[in-house]
Amino acid sequence: MNRQLFVSLDGPKGAGKTTLLEAITKVLRADNKKVIRLSEKKSDPCRGETMALVNRLARNPSVDLEREVCARFADSRAWISQQVLSKQPTDSIILMDRWYPSDAAFRRMVPFAEILQLNIERKVRTPDLHVGVVTAPEISWARAAARTRGLRSTVIHKLEEHVDCTQAFEREIAAQGWVLCRNEGTIEDATMQVISEIYKALGCSTSTGFAC
Repeated sequence: MNRQLFVSLDGPKGAGKTTLLEAITKVLRADNKKVIRLSEKKSDPCRGETMALVNRLARNPSVDLEREVCARFADSRAWISQQVLSKQPTDSIILMDRWYPSDAAFRRMVPFAEILQLNIERKVRTPDLHVGVVTAPEISWARAAARTRGLRSTVIHKLEEHVDCTQAFEREIAAQGWVLCRNEGTIEDATMQVISEIYKALGCSTSTGFAC
């Protein structure tokens, strides 16, 4: 492997994205790949200020305020692209926990086409591979409810809202041509699906295994 591969995993709450990221990392490192795990939330220097706006938006929904939230997230991603992603090793696989595809799930009023344009205008780095992780909304809702930390969502409070979020995200997966990963079976199955897509993006032959 002689080039960097940027992979984003996005999805609704409770879809098992973090567990899947951990499993993917383990498999790739076992194959001697250099893996960098990053999180948009933890890399964003302006997260506190932006989430204050998200909280305001939850209390008083408005298109203008949501557009401001989208722009702030895009600004932060541009900063991450320049100050974090560009400084990673050239022979690494970067696994990003959430990126602009997640806006397709959580933003309610601003069309995703407009959100995408905001990110393009700011020269936010485009992932080499977008993976949308989903389950039936009832499954991800139950998973999130069972976690110690619960749903922990500022914008989703009811199952009906979570259903809408999941359906909106699945529509954009299809429209944008992202990889759909249905994480409803075993974690091993979902992991190997994504691993296969990663090696395909790297141009590796998988006829005799994943090594390349």
